[in-house]
Amino acid sequence: MIENVVLTVGNSLMGDDGAGALLARLLHEAPLERWGIVNGGSVPENCLHQLRALAPNLVLVVDTADMDLPSGTVRLLAQESLENPFMFSTHTLPLTFLIESLKEFIPTVMFLGIQPEVVSFGYPMSEAVKRAVSEVYAGLKRGALDWEVL
Repeated sequence: MIENVVLTVGNSLMGDDGAGALLARLLHEAPLERWGIVNGGSVPENCLHQLRALAPNLVLVVDTADMDLPSGTVRLLAQESLENPFMFSTHTLPLTFLIESLKEFIPTVMFLGIQPEVVSFGYPMSEAVKRAVSEVYAGLKRGALDWEVL
């Protein structure tokens, strides 16, 4: 059984929306002892069966989120923030659906958002978001989930 899993979300063809895919790549290339990785891509709800089989105690969902903050800002998002109708998502189903589905069989589910600069087909990932992904990886490596909450 894996104790903790990072579920990355995003599309690497959509500029900064590829932050999740970049984090997944970093975690595959240099795995962290306390963290498993599931790359959910742009349809993370298709990975629910994998997470159910892994049966972790904690899932950290990582995705870009328009929080109206400077690009590259990282925040843990409270449930109320995810229910905000103005929260931008590029995915088919609302993030609240994914989070609620995970909570049915995982004790602790957290959402970590990275503020994008550009989410558009064919654009490269911004330097601010690349730095943010590196900071997230470093935080996971330290075992710290101490990002500011929005």
